[in-house]
Amino acid sequence: MSAAAHPFPATAKLGDWLRRGGTVRVASVAVTLVVWELYGRGVDPIFLSYPTAIAAALPAMLTSGELVRAASVSLQGLAAGFGAAILAGVVIGLLMGRYRTIDRLLDVQISALYATPNVALIPLIMLWFGLGMTAKIVIIFLSAFFPIVVNTYSGVRNVGRGLVEVGLAEAASERQIMTKIIIPAALPFIMTGIRLSVGRAVVGMVVAEMFTAVAGLGGAIVTYGNAFATNKLFVVIILLALLGVGLSELVRILERRLAAWKETERAS
Repeated sequence: MSAAAHPFPATAKLGDWLRRGGTVRVASVAVTLVVWELYGRGVDPIFLSYPTAIAAALPAMLTSGELVRAASVSLQGLAAGFGAAILAGVVIGLLMGRYRTIDRLLDVQISALYATPNVALIPLIMLWFGLGMTAKIVIIFLSAFFPIVVNTYSGVRNVGRGLVEVGLAEAASERQIMTKIIIPAALPFIMTGIRLSVGRAVVGMVVAEMFTAVAGLGGAIVTYGNAFATNKLFVVIILLALLGVGLSELVRILERRLAAWKETERAS
């Protein structure tokens, strides 16, 4: 029976993943958890928890609703700030890369803000926008915006002059050159910038929640840390790690779908 007609496609995919190194990854994670469990049991729980204690704390946090409420507040701010960063970063990066005048107008400001630690701006953001959701969205936006705009700019500047000249020779309009030539060619760079900004957005979200309203998952870290509830603290930390990994993988999947030609080129 051919692979295309395999009666259990999910099993076949799992087997392929295991053969491509999945077995080593699973074994590595298992060894890490075992070592963590053995070592953690010998440490004062105020300083370190261990996997079984963390797993035991999760059902109670879900039942009480505290974890769901915190995650809901965090995801609202993350979606708004990260979405705005993607939109603004891609648009400004395209304009800067395509038009030299806009590049000259914004290059110094973006370079200066990119080099400025976001934490240094938090007191000003709190003064300007208060301690609520708006301040958190602004901090997340600033954390995620710059990798996107820089990578988008690099992608546009990387487009071959010959492609644009062919479009001009065919009497293509500026809009057609942008949508049919520049954006598709720069798409891998754009997706790379978005993927790089995912981790920065999650970090910005946690920092904002710890310094502003003390709400969401960042606020939960502060609360559980002050209460020495280390097992619950690790639940939140692991959830944040899974959130970052999950969002990065989602962007990677979108990149494969939107820029399938690039994946084929790499495979060859």
